Amino acid sequence: MTEYRNIRFDTAGGVATIGLNRPPLNVLNIEMMGEINSALEKISQNPAVKVAVFRGEGKCFSAGVDVGEHTGELAARMIDVFHRMFRLMDAMPQPTVAVLHKSALGGGCELAAFCDIALAKDDVKIGQPEIQVGVFPPIAAAAFPALMGAKKAFDLILSGAVLGAREALEAGLVSRVFASEAFEAESKKYLENLAGLSGIVLRITKKAIKAGKARSSLATLGEIEKIYLNELMATHDANEGLKAFLDKRKPVWEER
Repeated sequence: MTEYRNIRFDTAGGVATIGLNRPPLNVLNIEMMGEINSALEKISQNPAVKVAVFRGEGKCFSAGVDVGEHTGELAARMIDVFHRMFRLMDAMPQPTVAVLHKSALGGGCELAAFCDIALAKDDVKIGQPEIQVGVFPPIAAAAFPALMGAKKAFDLILSGAVLGAREALEAGLVSRVFASEAFEAESKKYLENLAGLSGIVLRITKKAIKAGKARSSLATLGEIEKIYLNELMATHDANEGLKAFLDKRKPVWEER
């Protein structure tokens, strides 16, 4: 079995679990996302897996993508490996489920919301604060208008708002919210119910639901990537915002 440094990966009872395991906040760096992609490939090729589950080990689900790898010559590589996760998930025949606690921010929010189902603990904070450091979230830009409606997507992405669990449920970012004291039992029960169903029926049903969407939510991602890398990352303000975040200071916008 492949050894991973940044994730826990196991398969049991028809459920494949990817545990984000890069303490303290499961920040997604290039190495970690490469491991996730490796695990996703294994899941897709394993007909015994009925459901794929993402969890966050430790303090939270994920605080997002490593800002230090968002800059300079690493940016294109980071975007490539990050977006590969979503392309693999989009092509994956099995349903995907995110089990969320504490926080799912930035890239962590995108990962959670892009799963077919997201189960949230009632104390979860979820959102896309990227605009505050001078960039935007490409996956959210591609997927959220169809997921939650254009007005809500504009509001969430342009404001950088962070939502509570109930707000996220109303917005369509999560599927169900469970009380803290019942969260482990209820999420376990939910997953056991899925795993008790026919794997082939789950896969065919997922295919049918995706066909019901007029257009793949990633159909425009190639265009958005070009905007992100060729236009956004060519601006002073995007680089200033990221540098200011790393320097722990307020950015100085120059509108260029």
